[in-house]
Amino acid sequence: MIPLRLEELAAVVGGQVHTGSGDAGLVVDAEAYLDSRNPVPGGLFVAVVGERVDGHDYADGAHAVLGSRPTQAPTVVVTDPVVALGRLARHVVDRLPATVLAMTGSQGKTGTKDFLAHVLAEDDARDNEGQGVVATAGNLNNELGVPLTVLRATPATRHLVVEMGARGIGHIGYLCELAAPSIAAVLNVGTAHIGEFGSREAIAAAKGEIVEALPAEGTAVLNADDDLVAAMAPRTAARVATFGERGDVTWRELELDDLGRASFLLGEAGAGERWHPVRLRASGAHQVANAAAAATLARAAGLGLEQVAHALSGAEPASRWRMELHERADGLLVVNDAYNANPASMRSALATLGEIGRRRGRRTVAVLGVMRELGGDHDAGHHEVGEVVAASGVDVLVVVGEEARGIAEGARAAGGWAGEAILTASRDDATAWVRENALGSDVVLVKASRGAELDRLADALITTPHDPPTDLPEGDAPTP
Repeated sequence: MIPLRLEELAAVVGGQVHTGSGDAGLVVDAEAYLDSRNPVPGGLFVAVVGERVDGHDYADGAHAVLGSRPTQAPTVVVTDPVVALGRLARHVVDRLPATVLAMTGSQGKTGTKDFLAHVLAEDDARDNEGQGVVATAGNLNNELGVPLTVLRATPATRHLVVEMGARGIGHIGYLCELAAPSIAAVLNVGTAHIGEFGSREAIAAAKGEIVEALPAEGTAVLNADDDLVAAMAPRTAARVATFGERGDVTWRELELDDLGRASFLLGEAGAGERWHPVRLRASGAHQVANAAAAATLARAAGLGLEQVAHALSGAEPASRWRMELHERADGLLVVNDAYNANPASMRSALATLGEIGRRRGRRTVAVLGVMRELGGDHDAGHHEVGEVVAASGVDVLVVVGEEARGIAEGARAAGGWAGEAILTASRDDATAWVRENALGSDVVLVKASRGAELDRLADALITTPHDPPTDLPEGDAPTP
């Protein structure tokens, strides 16, 4: 963060300084944080009162605190620490020379963000020693996560890559007030969080707030293959650039290897025969659209397409539990995609599972749990995923928990499916079944909404009692 004396910080957020045993003149020169178990030297601890934990009770030892009441540490006291954190973020953004690149979408935000951050960092490393890019960590994309991302920036930061999520109308508009973008993308409009919004059209209304926030000299990056996204062009005063099979930035000659990793030629509409090879290290054909979105954002930031294509080929998967590949010592291949799930992302993951199984001649096992936040579409959404399981030719389906029963029902009802569906009562029961029945020659996909915590199941499969796992995110994997 840009250095601020405590009095300056208080003036920015409209708070009062309570020094306790500290010094009112101390300087905050490091990032803000929420977890008192991992204090940041020189940083700002944000004391939030939650349903079960009050951050103020854990402020002892902090360098400085932003809270709603005094603590033993030097504290800036405000009415609402979350609102104040946002004000501080906007103050910092306005004083940095960084370009803010933001993105939203029903799926693919994190993958696109990771691709873009890598591409920009490769460019930055040539003349700024790699210190000029700050990107959203993990999935910190809400009213707390966006300011925390911004406050990691320093005067050396050239690019801020910010992922933005929404659970209602006005949410993204507010986030854009905290980190005003000059380049912004809408990746897609799906059914994630449809329980809160009620319809895809309402989701589109919310997602489009990100391009409405752009200045006239900015760039809106839109998915040409998603009709609801493409229709957002009139909602912005900024220049519009598109990506997709019908987009300005597009691809051809797509091929997948035996781990589902894409190779293709990246090009621009109207650019003649200037196509550039890309070989992604992340699994899944859906990663191609994420890479093209990242390329379009990078082009809007001034990078050349050949440079972008070369950087994309070197991008390692950077976020946990998203199509992570692990091969156990006995040969069992586990695809850990347990971070989150909705019908569209389930479809993409199942397509990748099928591709790996076919190319490697392996039996495929899908361990799937509940998809939350589908609202009235809960039953239909789970039934639909079961139909996709059957259409993908999955050999064994293991459904975790009664909430996800519809997946098993949808698969069993699909005509012509020769696979087996097992409904288990809990994550522990599913873990026990797969550990007992999965073979070293199998490939296993693990996926559900985050609340199901199927990452624990994946961890249990990855490591046998005597054999450490081998991660396979890069290069060529050994063929069993």
